[in-house]
Amino acid sequence: MSETKTYTVSIYTENNVGLLNRISAIFQRRKINIESLNTSISEIEGVSKFTIVINLTEDRVKKVIGQLEKQVEVIKAYYHTDEETIFLETCLFKIKSDLLFEERQIQNIIKESSARIVTVNKEFFVLEKAGRRSEIDLLYRELSAFGIMQFTRSGRISVSKEEMKISSMLAEFAE
Repeated sequence: MSETKTYTVSIYTENNVGLLNRISAIFQRRKINIESLNTSISEIEGVSKFTIVINLTEDRVKKVIGQLEKQVEVIKAYYHTDEETIFLETCLFKIKSDLLFEERQIQNIIKESSARIVTVNKEFFVLEKAGRRSEIDLLYRELSAFGIMQFTRSGRISVSKEEMKISSMLAEFAE
């Protein structure tokens, strides 16, 4: 029996209305929780990339990929384990500006976490952090002690460590 692992599923499709709904319905019908979902344009005009993070056995992931390829206009769908991808999330923190200047510990947290100050004004500053989920969670816990006005984070984005020739395959589609 296969063990449950975290998989990143990448799906390339044409830019069509309603695809997100059809893709998520496949997961919903199978009672599969989507841990993270990100959509973006790909390197080829007219082609979108969906990046979905799920925790399943490999057998179930293969079945889901098969269903996606049957039920959605998929150009290419594939999956990888965390070990086979380079991935990160991004987040933004909105924090009161006076803390930046009055709390030396905040400055140390920012430096140690390799976060970046995006903007500063009289009322607040915005901090950006890109990294693994655990790094963002740690930074969130550390900054929570000082008060976070607002927080938002992205879903996972990823690229494969192996050469997949996705660009050449997508270029064929564009012709």
